[in-house]
Parts: sequence; C-alpha cells; structure tokens
Amino acid sequence: MPDVGYQVSDFANMCSHVDSRTTMNPSILLIIGSLLLTACAQTPKLPEPAPAPVPSPHVEVEPVLPDVELSGELLYEFLLIEIAGQRGHKALAMEGSLDIARKTRDPRMARRAAQLAFDSGDMQKSIAAFRQWQEIEPAAPLAARMLASILLRGGQLDEAQLELAKLLEAEKANPASGFMQVFQLVSSHPDKRAALNMMRDLAQPYAQVAEAHWSVAQLARQAGDTPLALSEVREARSLRPAWDMAASLEAQLLQKDAPQQALEVLRRYLSDYPDAREMRLQYARALLEQKQYRPSRTEFQRLAKDNPENPDMAFAIALISLQLSELREAEAQLQQALEKGKKDQDTVQYYLGQLKEAKENEEEAIAHYREVKGGEYQFAARLRVAYLLNKRGKLDEAVAYLRQTQAADNQQRVQQTLIEAQLLRGAQRPEEAYQALQQGLAKLPNHPDLLYEAAMLADKIGKLDVFEQLMRKLIQIKPDHAHAYNALGYRLLELSERVPEAVKLVEKALQLAPDDAAIMDSVGWGYYRSGKLDESVQLLRRALAGNPDPEVAAHLGEVLWVRGDREEAQKTWQDSLKANPGNALLQAVMKRFMP
Repeated sequence: MPDVGYQVSDFANMCSHVDSRTTMNPSILLIIGSLLLTACAQTPKLPEPAPAPVPSPHVEVEPVLPDVELSGELLYEFLLIEIAGQRGHKALAMEGSLDIARKTRDPRMARRAAQLAFDSGDMQKSIAAFRQWQEIEPAAPLAARMLASILLRGGQLDEAQLELAKLLEAEKANPASGFMQVFQLVSSHPDKRAALNMMRDLAQPYAQVAEAHWSVAQLARQAGDTPLALSEVREARSLRPAWDMAASLEAQLLQKDAPQQALEVLRRYLSDYPDAREMRLQYARALLEQKQYRPSRTEFQRLAKDNPENPDMAFAIALISLQLSELREAEAQLQQALEKGKKDQDTVQYYLGQLKEAKENEEEAIAHYREVKGGEYQFAARLRVAYLLNKRGKLDEAVAYLRQTQAADNQQRVQQTLIEAQLLRGAQRPEEAYQALQQGLAKLPNHPDLLYEAAMLADKIGKLDVFEQLMRKLIQIKPDHAHAYNALGYRLLELSERVPEAVKLVEKALQLAPDDAAIMDSVGWGYYRSGKLDESVQLLRRALAGNPDPEVAAHLGEVLWVRGDREEAQKTWQDSLKANPGNALLQAVMKRFMP
C-alpha cells in the first residue's frame, strides 16, 4: 500500500483538540528595509459559531462501554498487544487491537486500533480501522473527521464528500461549527479546484448559513476564482453583517485590484464596530500599503492606546514617523518599544541608529548600530558602522571592522568586498582596493560584480592586460552584460590599431542597452575615431540630451569642431562649463582647440 504521508502528531493534535473551534491571531508584521509596513493577509481564524438551542453534537461525551467479562484469554490478548506495541511490532499490535475491538465492541479499543493504523501510514487499513471505530461509537466526532481527512489525503474525494456530508448532518443544530470543521479539512487538499467543487456541493443545502458561503469564498480564493469568492463572501456578510472574518476576507480579495474599495469595506465596518481590533489592524496595514502614512499612523496610535503595553504598536508608529521624517516622534516611540520589552530589540536598535544618522548624530548612531548583536539587520548595521567610521576619518578602523564582519552568504560576502574596495578607492588607495577585490575573486572567481570592479581598478592602476582579461571573462560568463562590452570597447578606442574591434564591442553594448546615454557616447566616440562624423554627431547629441555629462559635451564639441561646426562646438562646451564650472576635461579640450 502507498505511504500516504501521515504524521503521528496529526492524530495526537486532533485527539487533544476535540472541539475544532480555534482562534489564530495574525502576528503583527512590521516594516523591513524600506521602513514600510508590509500589508499581509489576515490568517483566517475560526469564529465562534452562532448560538445553538441545544448543545453541539460534536462535544465529547463519555463512550458507552460494553458489558464484557475480562476473561483470561482476553487479558492475555490485550497484554500481547501492549507488549507488541512497546517492542515496535506495530502491525501485530494493530491487528490485535482490531480483533479485540471486533470481539468486545469496546470504543476504547476501536480508538486504539484506529490510532495504530493511522500511525502505520497504511491508508486502506486506516480507513477500515476508522470505519470500525465509527460503527462501534457513532457519536465520536473525531472518528468522522479523521476518516474524512484520510480519504481526502488518499484522493478518494467522492467517499470523503459523503463523510463530510454526514459530519454536517450531525452538526445540523450548529452548522456554523460544522462548516468550520469541514473547511479545515477540505482547505488542505492540494487540488484547489476539486476542493472548491466539493465545498460548493456540500454548501448547497445550507444557503442560509453564513459560514457555508464563507467556506466556499475561501476555497474560491485558493482556486484563483476571485469573482466567485467575492460573490460568496458578500452573501456571507449579508447573512451575518457583524462577522469580522467575512468583512476581512472581502477586503483581502479587493486589496490587489481595487485597494480603495478594500479600504472602504474596512472603514465602513469599523464605523459600525469600532472595537474590532483585528479589523482596525488590517485597516492600518492597508492604509500603509497605499502609502497613506498619516491615516495609517492614526489607526496604529488608536490601537496603541487600547494596548498601551504592546511594544509592537510603538514600533509601528515609530517606523511610520521615520517615513514621515518626524524624527522626534519616531525616537520617542522607539524608546518606548525598547522599554516595553520588544523581543526583537536588535531591530529597534538598528532603527534608532537610522534615526540618529538622519539627525546627523553619527557617534550615537554608531553606538546603536553596535548594539545590533543578531537578527536580520546585524550585517546591515555593521556596514553602517564601517561607513560612519570612514566618514569620520577612521578609514583603517572602518576597513578592519568590515573584515571582522561575518557574512552569512555569498551575496553578503560580495557586498562586503565591494564596500571595502569603494572605501579604499575613495581614499585614493586604488592598489589596496584592487587587492581587496582580488581576495574576493579568490573565493568567488566568477562573480560578475567582483569581476567588473576588479577590471575597472586594474585599468586605473595601469594593468591593461589584466583589465582586458577580466572583462573578457565577464563577457564569457555573462554575455548580456552591456557595461562590460562598453568598458572594454571604450578603453580599446584609445588604441589606434584596435579601433575596429572596439567599435564592434560598443555597438554590441548599445544593442543590449539601446537607451543608455553613456553607451551612446562610447559608440559616438567610436564613430568619430572611425571617421564617421555625421553618425557620431547624431549619437552624441542623443547622449547629451539623455545625460548632460561634461565628458559627453567635450566629445560632442570636439566632433562638431572637426566637422567644421565650430560655433556650435563652442556653445556646447561653454554651456557645459557653465553648468560644471572648473571641469578639467572641458577646459583641456577647449584649450586644445581654442588655445
């Protein structure tokens, strides 16, 4: 028989939670990286069922025990089963339990046999065992639920549907609870369309039950049928207007394609039921996702007022205040989050560092960043420390700090190496920067970013052969790297004997990035070096329009001058020099042509 992948804990969990009504409160997901809270879909929780006139049949009752004499033979067989189970002979224990249950009609033995069959992972034996338990103890709700679950997992949908229909019938005094039990079982089925069709069939006789429509809506959502989901959830809301789960689901369904309608659903609900905390939290998140920062903060502040000891509320308000550049409010709320004992204090310290940086208090910013001892922001905090140390003139300390930082993966290793090289290059220490990149390439020899930066530094320190070798390797590894073609081609344009080869390289770069102004400049300059003055002027004008860089202006002016358009050349140079006073490249080319 196939292994249907049961987990022992599944049965144990269902046994310990006979009443399937549970509440799953959504965790508060706060801002990551961009200082924005990310709106997330509220995890469905099971609602309190509508009041029932009689106790729900699914509540556990003491089983009726059979009047069977404990004979020596029966005792021996029972002990044999227990010993077999303890010694790992599960199949023997299961068969024995099934046999005793048949003989005695004892629901306890039937339940034990069902558990052993379930633990074995044998679907057919499990089905037989649970059917026997159900026959012996018809009022046992767990037997019905587990049988339906096993049939669903085994793909026997028609039989599962019959069992689920029986479960709903048994819960007819309280259908809300019944549908929530059924939804829990059906929603985990991998074929979402089949699960939806099954739920629609099951819900058809219960048109006046809000939970029936809500269950269909949830499964329609999982199956990607948003129109059906909206129709069903709105029907659920018409039957139970105060039900927060239905209003929440409708807002979630609208959030992607009609966010303003989603906000209106939440706003109207809260106007009628202002104390619905989870709905207010969803509303605050939805406002934030739409970048309505001030209204979102107002909602979080209201939540914080009702939950003054909740550090997550203070943290959310702080980060929105940071987004609004209201640093005093942000700092006060971050301090509250620390004082109230927010578990993720590393994150709070990181944002306090960000805040101090924004206030240009670099010393305190460094102190906060150093307090980030772990978590997702530890690496970023250490990079900020290195940056600020360098900014304060402590380059060697910054480099040493960077080198002591433990990278979690290759992406962080590359980032760490590039930042070290950038710091050294900015301090006019290109040889050391080049060595840092070489050390990075020793560990990650084919990483495109490291290859490109190392090649550019090799060129800067006069290692033309290394520059060309690294760029060609990069092109081989990443043949769509437009800037590699451009950098190599532009450098080769300076060598008269390699101009045709260089032009082919920069033309390839332009083919890959046709709107890049810097690459247009390279191709235009290549055409100039090839004697194609008209084509050169055409491309250089486009390049200057896209990027008024003085180097592009110097190139365009030179080509215009050589072509005979000296008045336009002078104007091009002078306009650029006015915008970039003292530019050495412009001054040099003007002096060369207008001494």
